[in-house]
Parts: sequence; C-alpha cells; structure tokens
Amino acid sequence: MDALLNKRIKQVLKGDQNAFADIVSLYQSRLYQVCYRMLGNKQEAEDITQEAFVRAYINLHTFDQKRKFSTWLYRIATNLCIDRIRKKKPDYYLDAEVAGTEGLNMYSQIATNEPLPVEQVEEMELQERVHYEISRLPEKYRMIIVLKYIEELSLQEISEIVDMPIGTVKTRLHRGREALRKQLKNL
Repeated sequence: MDALLNKRIKQVLKGDQNAFADIVSLYQSRLYQVCYRMLGNKQEAEDITQEAFVRAYINLHTFDQKRKFSTWLYRIATNLCIDRIRKKKPDYYLDAEVAGTEGLNMYSQIATNEPLPVEQVEEMELQERVHYEISRLPEKYRMIIVLKYIEELSLQEISEIVDMPIGTVKTRLHRGREALRKQLKNL
C-alpha cells in the first residue's frame, strides 16, 4: 500500500489531480472518524475532514515520503480539530443572568466543593462526639489515640514520648481503637 501511495503522491506532485482522489478515497472514512471523535459533531467533522484534505493537497510538497503519510494527514486533521475547539464560543457566559430569576447569574449555578451548612454542622457534631468518646477512654489508650490521630505523630515518636516499646504502643493503639469503635457503634 505504501508503494501505491507514494506513486500517487508523486503523480499529484507532477500535477495529476485525479491521483489525489485515490488518496482521499483511501483515508476519507478513517480521517472523518478521527475528527468526529474529537469534535463530537457530524457537520464539523465533515468540514474539518475536507479542510484537512485541502491542506494536505496544498502542502503535499512538504511531505517527507520517508515518513508515514497517514500520520502526517492525521496530524493536520487533529491540529485543525484543536483549532476548531479553541475557537468555539461558549454557549453561555457566567455573568449572564439566569432566565426567570432576579439577580442570579450563572456563577450561582456552579457546583462548589464547599460542604453545605447542614453538613458542616453535622461534621462538627460528629467531631465533638468523637472527642467526647476519646475523653472517656482509659488514660493508657486515650493518650496513644490522641498522639496518633489528633497530633498525627508516628509510632516511633509516640514510643519515645510515652517511654514504651513500639510493640506496646501498637497494642494499646489497637485496643484503644477497638474500645472507641464499641463506644461509637451507635453512630
């Protein structure tokens, strides 16, 4: 196929326009599919496919025949698709007023990562409850739980602070979590 394609390219470069029709027929459907996948619009994909072939025809003298023609052609098409995507105007503007409302603009429609006030209150109540239940733990577990999960210290640091072997710290951490889990099972 490459030999046939190179022959057609040489014919086009010599002025045979019909030879380019053969090239178009070889790549038209595949090139259209690439454009359609990028743009998601049938008419735009058809336009870009046609424009890619026009550009390829005009710039065929710049094509290096040692390279693959399909790669060169797809590159032209994808660049055209990217340009089309960049030039598209947005369907709406954020500062435009929302129809049927007074004073609300599109900014008010954007989802936020901020939790709702109700969720914030529930989170604070949960934190208070967890802190209360931690305070009810026996001191030997409470101290380890606080250092690990509230102060976010490593097991090595906790071991040095409480002057206990790491194994003992791990055991108390595990037992403290289990005791806390039992206390919080109703949540």
